[in-house]
Amino acid sequence: MQLKIMPKKKRLSAGRVPLILFLCQMISALEVPLDPKLLEDLVQPPTITQQSPKDYIIDPRENIVIQCEAKGKPPPSFSWTRNGTHFDIDKDPLVTMKPGSGTLIINIMNEGKAETYEGVYQCTARNDRGAAISNNIVVRPSRSPLWTKEKLEPITLRSGQALVLPCRPPIGLPPPIIFWMDNSFQRLPQSERVSQGLNGDLYFSNVLPEDTREDYICYARFNHTQTIQQKQPISVKVISVDELNDTIAANLSDTEFYGAKSNRERPPTFLTPEGNASNKEELRGNVLSLECIAEGLPTPLIYWIKEDGTLPVNRTFYRNFQKTLQIIQVSEADSGNYQCIAKNELGAIHHTISVTVKAAPYWIMAPQNLVLSPGEDGALICRANGNPKPRISWLSNGVPIEIAPDDPSRKIDVDTIIFSKVQERSSAVYQCNASNEYGYLLANAFVNVLAEPPRILTSANALYQVIANRPALLDCAFFGSPLPTIEWFKGAEGSALHEDSYVLHDNGTLEIPVAQKNSTGTYTCVARNKLGMAKNEVHLEIKDPTRIIKQPEYAVVQRGSTVSFECKVKHDHTLIPTVIWLKDNGELPNDGRFTVDQDHLVVTDVSDDDGGTYMCVANTSLDNVSASAVLSVVDVPNRPFDLELTDQLDKSVQLSWTPGDDNNSPITKFIIEYEDAMHEAGRWHHQTEVPGTQTTAQLKLSPYVNYSFRVMAENSLGRSLASEPSEQYLTKAAEPDKNPTTVEGLGSEPDNLVITWKPLSGFESNGPGLQYKVSWRQKDGDDEWTSVVVANVSKYIVSGTPTFVPYLIKVQALNDIGFAPEPAVVMGHSGEDLPMVAPGNVHVKVMNSTLAEVHWDPVPPKSIRGHLQGYRIYYWKTQGSSKRNRRHIEKKILTFQGSKTHGMLPGLEPFSHYTLNIRVVNGKGEGPASPDRVFETPEGVPSAPSSLKIINPTLDSLTLEWDPPSHPNGILTAYILKYQPINSTHELGPLVDLKIPANKTRWTLKNLNFSTRYKFYFYAQTAAGSGSQITEEGITTVDEAGILPPDVGAGKAMASRQVDIATQGWFIGLMCAVALLILILLIVCFIRRNKGGKYPVKEKEDAHADPEIQPMKEDDGTFGEYSDAEDHKPLKKGSRTPSDRTVKKEDSDDSLVDYGEGVNGQFNEDGSFIGQYSGKKEKEPAEGNESSEAPSPVNAMNSFV
Repeated sequence: MQLKIMPKKKRLSAGRVPLILFLCQMISALEVPLDPKLLEDLVQPPTITQQSPKDYIIDPRENIVIQCEAKGKPPPSFSWTRNGTHFDIDKDPLVTMKPGSGTLIINIMNEGKAETYEGVYQCTARNDRGAAISNNIVVRPSRSPLWTKEKLEPITLRSGQALVLPCRPPIGLPPPIIFWMDNSFQRLPQSERVSQGLNGDLYFSNVLPEDTREDYICYARFNHTQTIQQKQPISVKVISVDELNDTIAANLSDTEFYGAKSNRERPPTFLTPEGNASNKEELRGNVLSLECIAEGLPTPLIYWIKEDGTLPVNRTFYRNFQKTLQIIQVSEADSGNYQCIAKNELGAIHHTISVTVKAAPYWIMAPQNLVLSPGEDGALICRANGNPKPRISWLSNGVPIEIAPDDPSRKIDVDTIIFSKVQERSSAVYQCNASNEYGYLLANAFVNVLAEPPRILTSANALYQVIANRPALLDCAFFGSPLPTIEWFKGAEGSALHEDSYVLHDNGTLEIPVAQKNSTGTYTCVARNKLGMAKNEVHLEIKDPTRIIKQPEYAVVQRGSTVSFECKVKHDHTLIPTVIWLKDNGELPNDGRFTVDQDHLVVTDVSDDDGGTYMCVANTSLDNVSASAVLSVVDVPNRPFDLELTDQLDKSVQLSWTPGDDNNSPITKFIIEYEDAMHEAGRWHHQTEVPGTQTTAQLKLSPYVNYSFRVMAENSLGRSLASEPSEQYLTKAAEPDKNPTTVEGLGSEPDNLVITWKPLSGFESNGPGLQYKVSWRQKDGDDEWTSVVVANVSKYIVSGTPTFVPYLIKVQALNDIGFAPEPAVVMGHSGEDLPMVAPGNVHVKVMNSTLAEVHWDPVPPKSIRGHLQGYRIYYWKTQGSSKRNRRHIEKKILTFQGSKTHGMLPGLEPFSHYTLNIRVVNGKGEGPASPDRVFETPEGVPSAPSSLKIINPTLDSLTLEWDPPSHPNGILTAYILKYQPINSTHELGPLVDLKIPANKTRWTLKNLNFSTRYKFYFYAQTAAGSGSQITEEGITTVDEAGILPPDVGAGKAMASRQVDIATQGWFIGLMCAVALLILILLIVCFIRRNKGGKYPVKEKEDAHADPEIQPMKEDDGTFGEYSDAEDHKPLKKGSRTPSDRTVKKEDSDDSLVDYGEGVNGQFNEDGSFIGQYSGKKEKEPAEGNESSEAPSPVNAMNSFV
């Protein structure tokens, strides 16, 4: 049985611990773990860990270091052989061995030569368990010899001939790198026609006159010694046949030129390799390089194929303009025939290269170290391949096994050594050598026989923390000989864990494929062999995974703005996460514009460079998660540039430009503007627009304009800055292609015709010398056109014309080149004069008291002498029906457009006398007035009385005083007064109507209730009906003492008397007296009863309440309810009477509307009140001072009772 040894490992989180596989097969490689405690008493044969390469080329200018490092227990000692014999380093003062190592250091810097130490070296590392040997290390100093001196004759040849310039570099170690340069150390250009071959020669398929030069120099660079050697320059002169005159041609023969071929075109022939076929041998794993260079005129091209196969796709490369075929990592399968084909217009030629791939030995199975326990079996297997097949030989401790000490436990079977029932003396180091003519392989493998009880190398009580739903790997690194068996247990008394829920690895590791919260606990690893037992406990904790619950989102922002990315992380409460932000997988720029707080990354003043992918990475000690978002920085496009004008014609030009960066927002269109430097310098005009995918535009041009163009790009965010202006382009002059617009003919005087037009702009002039040809004639006459040419102006006046006659007019543009097209003819009129005739047959029809209709006959058209604009009515009020109502005369005007013959006069005053006349109107003015017509308007309803005030309030009467209506609109026939009481609950009492003669301005109401509020409605009447009403409120007094002197404002005085009697001193005194009297009577009665006497006391007294404190609500039908939004508060502003006892009309109207319901609170013509009386707030009077108002005594009485 084979022994298994487990290496000691540091505790890692289970999610990141790699599986350490200790193979149990007999051929497995096994390293003894270098645990310090284990190595104290564990022996191990030597193992070579480092050595110099087999072919070791050294720099002769530096010390020679030949490496040999090995490990083992006890530490090995080292010895060397040189050229097959022992190398005694103690006898050579220049050679030392590195302490604790077998590395040789040969000091040749001060004295000695590298060539002295050239040879084959081999290192042996030995301890009491065996000996390991290194490869044969061939030490050779590098060489960089000079070129041999040679005389190079100049080369002269005809154009078109082939040429090969030989390099033939000196043989160096290692071989040099070849390249061709001139005297200025500039590499010579190479192409399909001129190229360097693998051997370093320079090949010309055909020469040209430009190939003439005197400094073709081949250089050899020796990298190992960092030196460059150069060949003597080669001079080449190429002569064109045309340059040879007849004399030179007669005196020179063809043989005096390089080669004998002519410069005529010819099919290809190969310069290298020669012939039709060649052979190539390469070793497995190297780079196969095949080369074919051909000459010919024209220059031939090279093609490659593989006969009976295809070229490997991923390993085939073409170099040197396809003249070299390279296949990397060549193998035996790449053997075969490769064909190169050279072809030009005159023919083709091919060459076949037969490739054979040989192989130095390579491992199929190298021998591996064996650690066995006494009595176990094992085997060392050494298998290699190569072409030809390598020979296998074995050594034991560096000695050929045939002459090594005999070991009865081993048996050799060609490439295998079989061990059976090994003993401790069977420990040794075996070497396997596989060699053929192309090289060798040498491998060391030891057999170490040990007897050890189990040891567990994993630290005791190791803590493993694993993220839930991930695999958990619990280590149990062990060592023992024989190989211990491993068992795992969970908990203190748990049973052994089996493969159904767990994975038990050969290296002792316990794997929980999907760790859950219930996987938390203590696990015990037990290792057993026949020599003993060992166990170890480890602890497992399961943590919640870290998650990003709010990921950053894709953002598109404009340059200069601010963007914020959010990244919220949820994690196990026992883990401390760190959140970092990355940009394009690198650190954030070190810029104050980037700020990171707990959940956000904020970038201010975003620039173009800030665009990219931003990643939020949340790390804990056990896991990490990430989320990313892309930031696209957009902006208006950069300005276009490189404007160019092409295809310049008389009336068109092509403009092209290069777009600027679109700043991540596609360009939707380009806007092209032009400047006319000749006529409007500095002012840019819109020319055209083209789609954003177009970078050229064909522009239509006008003659005689000095154009400059500029281009702007536009995307969804806006428009770029304008490009730099293009070059200027002046177009040729031409005749105008259009005439002035807005041509009109209007007279400013009765005897002239003013012709006006909108002039052409300088841009529209199309040439110098812009003028206008003005033509006119009467429309209805047979006159010829009269024309005049004027300068670049905008009007022309024709004098001596008849009044208001139609004319035909045309204005034509011309310049120094010619005339514009024939202009359109427009009609105009000469000057107007005032109309001559007044409208006739004027009559008036009165529609009502404020509206009249007027009719008239139109005037003859010829008398108008101009454009008829309409008829104008002048009307005014001449005298009122009432003598006292005379007013200043004020005329009013109404104009009726066009040819109307009737119209309405609105807004007339009733009961008035009016006068009117009519005039016709044209563009010049008004004609004569028609005779005056007089008419009267009938009576209308009067306006509200000008004022209403309440004076002299008493216990049972109120006096009303008023002023007549300001606009009676007729003869007043009477005044109508309506009033009703308002009780303590704001209900309205019955409505009383009263008709008062029209000649009265004062009226006293008697027999009213004391201390009662009344509401009054007052209006005037004419024969036409009732006018608008005015309202007011008043209160009768409580007693005679409450009557105020006449000089005090009654309205405000009454308002001040409206107090709650419960708060009056006299009332409180009265109540106290009554209460005291009752108390005295009760005491007297009580005393007399106690004395037993009988007194004639009234058993029941009638207590009559003061009639003044009785409720004043009547039961016989109050008119609606008087309600106030705020009970027991002072009256609203609108209900107060001004100090001068006057009520303005506006106040009355407002009060009426407010007490009614909107506009429905009004009187019918018969004087009846419409609508419910409600307590809405009245509007504030226009004048008068406010006064505080005491609560109603009625309210107080009701509250008391």
